[in-house]
Order: sequence, then structure tokens, then C-alpha cells
Amino acid sequence: MIDLRGIDLNLLVSLDALLAESNVTRAAERLHLTQPAVSTQLSRLRQIFGDPLLLPAETGRGMTRTARALELMEPLHAALKNLEAVVRHQSVFDPHTDTRRFVIAAHDNATAVLGMRLMERLPASAGPGVRVAFLIGDQPTAASRLESGEIDLLLGSDRMIPPSMKVRKLYDEHFVFVQRKGHPRGDAPLDLDTYCALDHVLVSTSGGSFHGFMDEHLDELGRERRVALSLQHFALVPELLSKTDYVSTLPSRFATRYADRLDTFALPFEARGFTLYAGWHPRNQADPALVWLREMLAELAEQ
Repeated sequence: MIDLRGIDLNLLVSLDALLAESNVTRAAERLHLTQPAVSTQLSRLRQIFGDPLLLPAETGRGMTRTARALELMEPLHAALKNLEAVVRHQSVFDPHTDTRRFVIAAHDNATAVLGMRLMERLPASAGPGVRVAFLIGDQPTAASRLESGEIDLLLGSDRMIPPSMKVRKLYDEHFVFVQRKGHPRGDAPLDLDTYCALDHVLVSTSGGSFHGFMDEHLDELGRERRVALSLQHFALVPELLSKTDYVSTLPSRFATRYADRLDTFALPFEARGFTLYAGWHPRNQADPALVWLREMLAELAEQ
């Protein structure tokens, strides 16, 4: 049995030409190699197959194929053609006719802002074979879940996406102050004293914390606010604010989705924002289905 691990694919390409031409010189011209180089390859092929493959013709012109060479000709040529087709094949994805299940992991902020737009666009952009599942993003397990294929894309800040993954920037985000329409504070511009005196709702994705990103900024200013409630999901905040006098600081794109019931104001201090990225495993870099999904998300993010 031949050990394929020791065979250079180029040797098989040369063998195909040698068997077709039955002539080292013509095979060399066909392969764009020198005659000595092809002669060396023929010697190596004879060792591999344990057969002379080509013998000098009795007429003294050209060479004659051995029985083993005749057996090899057709299957070798067909195998090389199939391999060429595999290498040259460019897979495609048609969202209207193909079947694919996508799994996206994200915090509910990204799901509400970008995921919602994807869900709204999906009926017009894909057929019934395309389905999308959203899971809660969890940074500690993100790398293993991408590695195992449990999730296809991870939406989050740069801190959420493992450095070994491929990434694409989707958008830059900043924070705004949010209160219900008709809030007793009124609609005057916000100052720092007022901000700190109000009862705030904090979204703590890790759960249970009363000290968040905005509190870190206030610490630098030597100030503090009262965080009355801590929730783990952004989706609960708009409903809660619309029925109480609580206030919150939320990503601007998320807050904009609830402009019918909430008023937004600029923060009374400089606050760092964040950038939302899409992350995926390097093995899926050229997957046409995931390329389509990433392009769709990037287009929605630009809008």
C-alpha cells in the first residue's frame, strides 16, 4: 500500500502529463519545467509505485506505458480533475432558497437595537429556510462556544470578544440620560447635582451590582448617585421608567427605540462610550452564509 503522506501532489500532476505524452520532453514543455527536472520526478514516481511506468519504445522514439501505467491513467486524470474542481469551487449562499440556522450571542441591548432590525428585515431578505436564534452573550464562555460552533456570531464590545476571533466594527455608541415623558423633573437641560439626586435604574449584565460604568465616571469627579434598582436586562427598563419617576442612563440607540414614551438628554459630564463589534471564529471567515449575515448586520448598523 502506498503511503500518501510521502507523495507531493505535484508529482501526480507530472505523472498525469507523462502518461498522457509518453515523452519526457513533451511532458516537460506541458508542465513548464526543464527536462532534467521531469526526469528526476519520473525516477521518484518509479520508486513510489514500484514500477518503471514508462519504458523506451522499441522504435527508439518516445516511450511506452507499462501495464501499471495504463491502469493509472484514467483514474489519476479523473482524480486530479475532481481535485481541481474542489480547489476552484466557490461556494455560494442564496438566502432565499438555501437552508441555514444562525446562532447569535449578544446582550439584550445589541439584540434590541441591531437584532431587532435584522428580525424586521429578515422576511424580505431571506426565505423560510433561514432561521436566526439569539442567545445571551457571556464573555467567559464566548471563546469556547465560538470554537465548538455552538454560536456563529458574538455581538459585543471589544472586551467581550476573545482576541483570537475575527472581528468587524459595527458602530460607535454613546450614553444618554433617560426619563419618562411628563417626568416631574421637567425638560430642562440636566446638571450634575440634579443627576446625582435622582433615583436611578442600573443595568448590570453580570447581575446584582449597584455600581456601574457611569458610577466609575462619577467616582473620578468625586460624586455619587443613588442607584435604587439594579436589573440584568435592558428590555425591562423602558417599561419601568414609563410608569415611575425612576431615571436611567442608557445607550443612545437603545433609548431612541422608545422615543414615544421616553425623553433623552445629554449627560452633564463627559462619559466614555463603547464600540459594538461582531466576532466570529477564523474558520468561518469565508463561509458564504456567514459573510451574508455579517454584511447584513453591517448594512443595518450603518443605517
